[in-house]
Amino acid sequence: MFRTALRNVLAHKARLLMTVLAVVLGVAFVSGTLVFTDTVGKALSGQSAKSFDGIAVSVTSHGPSRNDEGTKEGEPGISTQTLDKVKALQGVDTVSGRVSGFAGVADPSGKLIGSGWANRGSNFAPVKDGKDPRYAFTEGNGPAKADQIALDKETARRGQYAVGDKVRVASNGLPSEYTLSGVFTTEDGQVNAGGSLVLFDTATAQKLYLAPGFYEELSVSAKPGTTADRLLAEVKPLVGKDATAKTGAELAAEQAKDIERQMDTTNQMLLTFALISLFVGVFLIYNTFTMLVAQRTKELALLRAIGANRGQVKRSVLAEALVVGVVSSAVGLLAGVGLAVGMRSLMDSIGAKIPAGPLVVSPGTIGIAIVIGVLVTLLAAWLPARRTARIAPVAAMGSAHLPATAKSLVLRNSIGGALTLFGLAGILGGALAGKDGKMIIGGGAFLTMIGIIVLLPALSRPVIAALRPALRKAFGVAGKLAAQNAVRNPRRTAVTAASLAIGLTLVTALSVLGVTMGKAVDRMTTDKLKADYKISLSGGFGGLDQSVIGALAKAPGVKAVSPQQAGSLRFGGGKEFSSVSGVEPSTIGSLLNIEVVSGSLDSLGKGQLAVADKTAASQGLKVGSVLKAAFDDDKKGDLVVGAVYKEMDGMLSPYVLDYKLLSQHEEKPYLPEVFVKMDGGPSAKAQQALVDALGKNPAMNIATQQDMRNELGGAINTALNIMYGLLGMALIISVLGVVNTLAMSVYERTQETGMLRAIGLDRGRVKNMIRLEAIVISLFGAVIGVVLGTFIAWAVGQTIKDGVPHYALVVPFDRIAIFMLLAGVVGALAAMWPARSAARLNMLTAIKTE
Repeated sequence: MFRTALRNVLAHKARLLMTVLAVVLGVAFVSGTLVFTDTVGKALSGQSAKSFDGIAVSVTSHGPSRNDEGTKEGEPGISTQTLDKVKALQGVDTVSGRVSGFAGVADPSGKLIGSGWANRGSNFAPVKDGKDPRYAFTEGNGPAKADQIALDKETARRGQYAVGDKVRVASNGLPSEYTLSGVFTTEDGQVNAGGSLVLFDTATAQKLYLAPGFYEELSVSAKPGTTADRLLAEVKPLVGKDATAKTGAELAAEQAKDIERQMDTTNQMLLTFALISLFVGVFLIYNTFTMLVAQRTKELALLRAIGANRGQVKRSVLAEALVVGVVSSAVGLLAGVGLAVGMRSLMDSIGAKIPAGPLVVSPGTIGIAIVIGVLVTLLAAWLPARRTARIAPVAAMGSAHLPATAKSLVLRNSIGGALTLFGLAGILGGALAGKDGKMIIGGGAFLTMIGIIVLLPALSRPVIAALRPALRKAFGVAGKLAAQNAVRNPRRTAVTAASLAIGLTLVTALSVLGVTMGKAVDRMTTDKLKADYKISLSGGFGGLDQSVIGALAKAPGVKAVSPQQAGSLRFGGGKEFSSVSGVEPSTIGSLLNIEVVSGSLDSLGKGQLAVADKTAASQGLKVGSVLKAAFDDDKKGDLVVGAVYKEMDGMLSPYVLDYKLLSQHEEKPYLPEVFVKMDGGPSAKAQQALVDALGKNPAMNIATQQDMRNELGGAINTALNIMYGLLGMALIISVLGVVNTLAMSVYERTQETGMLRAIGLDRGRVKNMIRLEAIVISLFGAVIGVVLGTFIAWAVGQTIKDGVPHYALVVPFDRIAIFMLLAGVVGALAAMWPARSAARLNMLTAIKTE
C-alpha cells in the first residue's frame, strides 16, 4: 500500500503542485522568521558581549531618588570623589567615567547624519597612555579641549570630514562648531545600527549632559589575579544606594536576555502571520485531497475489492500526504533560509545595519519546520482520508462519488450556526465590555470565522443563485453555466472561498481601524491646533533647550511662541506625581484651540493653575479651588485654580501652568516641543526664518500642520503596509487555492466540457465559463471577509475609543472597493491556466473520458 501511495504521488504530481507550493510558502515564512531572528539575536548578543570586553565591574547611576515622604535625595550622578575612591581599591586596574546624551552631526549639505534616536554624544575618557579602551582611533586622537570632538569612522566618511576640519554639531539648542581631533572605530550598538557618535572632552560632556564633576556610569577593569566578583564586593559599598554595581559578565548576560526578549516579540508577530498563512493553506490541502479521493473512487474501490481493508486505504491516502508534507517542508526550510538572508540584506539596504555574524540555522528551527509542514498536511488530509474508508467495493462497478448525506449536511450546518452565534455574541460582548474586551473580541472573532467557514456551503447556494439571473443576462449561457458550476459542489466552493474570506477579514479589519485612527489624528490636529509650526528634536527623542524659545521669538515674522513643557506636581501631600504642561500664558490661546469651560486662561500669567474638565470633575475642583502642591525640587506652595478647560488629550496635560513658574523648580526642564504662529501663516519664507533663527540646526524638526498629520498618519499607513505585506502570503496561498480548485474542476468535467463543445459552445465561451466561475467564487469569499472584517473593526473600536480623542468609525469604501476589485482580478487571473486547458480539450477525446 505504501508503494501504491508513492506511485499515486508521482502519478498526480501536477495536481499536488499547488498543495506543495502552499506548504512551502507557509514553512518558508516560519523557518525564515526563526532563522532571521536567531541570526540577528546572535549577532547583537555577540556585539553586546564585545562592548563589555575588559570590564570587570560596571556602576550605573539612577540619579536622585525619593524617600518615603516623596522628597528628592541624592546627587545627580556618580561624583568624581566616588570615582577616585573606586580607583584607589587594591584590585582595580583602571576606572573610566561616562556621560552621554543627544548629539548630531551635519553633513556638507547641512542635513543630519543618521537617525535622530541613534545619534549620541559621550565623553572621551583616557585611562592609560592617553587611550580610551572603548574606542580604537584610526586617525588623530581623542578630544583634549572644549572646542574639539572625535567622530566614529562611518559618520566621518558620510560627512566627508578629515582631522582638522570644522564640524557643526547639533544639540537640543543652537548648534556649535568644533575641530575634529580624531576618527575612531567602536562596537557601540547604536553606531552599528546606523547612528552616529560624537566624543567630547569629559568636562564639556558633563556640562552638556549631566552636571560638572558627575558621571552616569563607571567602567572598572581588574588587575591580573583579581576576580570580578571580589572587585564587585569591594565597589558596592562605595557607590551608595543611588547606583547599581554589576559585573561585566552579568550585564552582558542581561543584555543578551533583553535582546532575546526583543527577538521573541518580533518572532511572535511574524509567526502569527506565518500561522495564518498555514491555516489558509489547510483549506487548499483539504480541497486537493478531497478532489483526488473523489476522482479515484473506482481505483480505491478496486483496492477494497481485491482485499485492502479500510485502514489500509485510509493509510495509503495519509501516506501520500506524508510524502507531500516531507518534501514541502524540506523545500520550505531551504526557501526560509534564503528568505532570512534576503531579509538581512533588506535591513542593511534601508540603513538598519545588523552586526556581522554567521547565519544561524538551529536544530530546533529544522525540527519545527519539518513538524509544522508535515503536521499541517496530515491534518488537512485526515478528513478526506477518513472518507476513503467509506468507499464500498461495489463502487468499482460505477462512478459513484460519495455525495454528502443530508444527515451530514444538517449536522454541519447546525455546528456552524452554533459556532457563529457564539462567536458573534463574543464579539458583541467584548465591544460592550469596553477597554477590557479585546481578548473577548479575539476569541469571538475566531469562533465566528470557524462558524462561517463551516456554514459556507449552505450560504453559497442562495447567494450565488441570486447572482445567476444577472450572470445569464450579462454573459449568456457561459454566465448561467458558471453560476451552476459554482454551486454544483458547495463544499468545494466553500473551502475555496474560505481562504479568501480569512485573508480579507484581517485586511479589512486592519484597514478600517487604520483609516479610522488616521481620521481621528487628522481631526485632532485640525480642531485643536492653531499654530503654523511645531518645533521638536529630530526623531522625537529628547527635549529642547529653553534657549530655543527666545531664539524663535526673535525670528522675523513670528507672531506667537509657546513651549509645551512637560513637568510633574504632587498634590495634597501625596507621593504620586501628576503630569503638568508648562505654556506661555500670553500666547497659548492663539496657538491651541483651548475651549475654556470656566475662568480665564489669563489667570496662568498670575501663577494660577488651569485644570481639564474631567480631572476637575473627578477631583471636585472649580475656579477658586486651592491645591497644596509640591514641585519637582520639593518646594511647596498653594496653587489656585484659575480656569477649567475642555480636556485636550494628546495636546495638553490635565494640569497647565506658566512654563516660567514650572521651570523655576526643575533643574533641567523637559521641553519636547515649541509651537509657533507666523504673520501671514506658513510659507517657505517663514520656515526659512525659523531655520535661520535656530542656527540652521539639522537636528531640529520644523513641522507644519500638514507635516504633523502626515507624520502621525504616515506611521499608521506604514504599519498598515507592513501588515498588508505580511498578510500577502496568506492571500497568495488563497490564489493558489482558486487555481487548484478550478484545475481539478476542469479535470473532473472533461467529459461534460466535451459534450458542451459538441453541442455548440465555442472555446471563447468555455473560457468565459471557467473565468466567471472563478470570479464568482472569489467575490463570494471577498464579500464574507469584508463584512466580517468591518464588524470586527467596529467592535475593536469600541474598546479603544475612550482613549482616542475624536474617535469615530470610518468605513473606507474606496479601499473596500479596491479589495473587491482585486478579488475579482485574482479570480480572473487564477482562471487563466484552467480556462485555457478547458478550451484546448479535444471534444471527441473528452466525450470518451470516464
